[in-house]
Amino acid sequence: MTMETGLIFHPYMRPGRTARQTFQWGVDSAVHCDKIGFTSMMISEHASQIWENIPNPELIIAAAALQTETISFAPMAHILPHQHPAKLAMTVGWLSQILEGRYFMGIGAGAYPLASYIHGIKNTETTFLNEMVRESLFIMEKIWKREPFFYEGKFWSAGFPEEEPAVTEEDEQHMLADYSPYGGGFPEFAVTGFSANSPSMKLAGERNFKPVSIYSGLDALKRHWEIYSEANIKAGFTPVRQRHAVSQTVFCADTDAEAKRLVMEGPIGYCFDRYLIPIWRRFGMMDGFAKDNGVDSLDIDLEFLVDKVFVVGSPDTVVDKLNHLFEQTGGWGTLQVEAHDYYDDPSAWFKSLELISKEVAPRVKVPGAKLVDA
Repeated sequence: MTMETGLIFHPYMRPGRTARQTFQWGVDSAVHCDKIGFTSMMISEHASQIWENIPNPELIIAAAALQTETISFAPMAHILPHQHPAKLAMTVGWLSQILEGRYFMGIGAGAYPLASYIHGIKNTETTFLNEMVRESLFIMEKIWKREPFFYEGKFWSAGFPEEEPAVTEEDEQHMLADYSPYGGGFPEFAVTGFSANSPSMKLAGERNFKPVSIYSGLDALKRHWEIYSEANIKAGFTPVRQRHAVSQTVFCADTDAEAKRLVMEGPIGYCFDRYLIPIWRRFGMMDGFAKDNGVDSLDIDLEFLVDKVFVVGSPDTVVDKLNHLFEQTGGWGTLQVEAHDYYDDPSAWFKSLELISKEVAPRVKVPGAKLVDA
């Protein structure tokens, strides 16, 4: 089995982009990825950051649904503490039905305190937010079962009314609409993890959700799989590496020199210099990369990231880099390519995605063992 390719659309749209431009870039990206064989597109939900400005990923998914054929979509992730679970359950169920099997659901607790504040949440401790996540999941799953209940929880109250059988045709007009996910079951859930000891990976393992790692260094990536696998086995499941997705900055061009130049001088370099590198330094997110390479995190700049952390180069070089990463970490099933703001001129970006899908992915082999190593 070879590695699959997906897109993760945060998006890193530079300040000043209009909502219409961000929306259009999301739909255009989905259509292109569908045509070149990408299997999935994850669209982030961010309510507060000017660089990451999609508060409603489901709108892009819905618009792209009618213009694509095979690619699957997920919000990555719906921030569960920020939404009433009953409303979200109906939204997700309906969108799942619209996509007829091309939908899975990313969930998260929220990474930005300002976004939580906007939604009336002052306590941003991880344990507290994860408690909200678990209660939200419980309510949504109860609603999707369509069995009568009323639940008064710590954070929300919700229920599903008892429905009397229709006796006449007039009675049928008042039956409850079915907003359960497509196919009658629950959608596949996915969760992202970044920190080495990510609690999201433990939740994913316990519930047999799809694990998605935001690449933050070799040790963190290996630790994600260990945490997920241990929890997954303990819960009675079998860990499957093919389900593991890893989000990484990847760019491919005809030559190594061209790929590096296009990254350094293009939208990716612009974003990292002005936004991501300062953020990563501020919150200690460079530490894993520094440890991998034996340097001080303060010495890491854009060129260092391009040469030592990102996967940048010709198709042959990108294949070699990914296979080397697989040897070091055990590998994964889907490379979730980080999207950037190529709205003004998408040609180099779309060519990169096509090279990754058609010339790189088929030459990267997913580990055959389905069980975690002893």
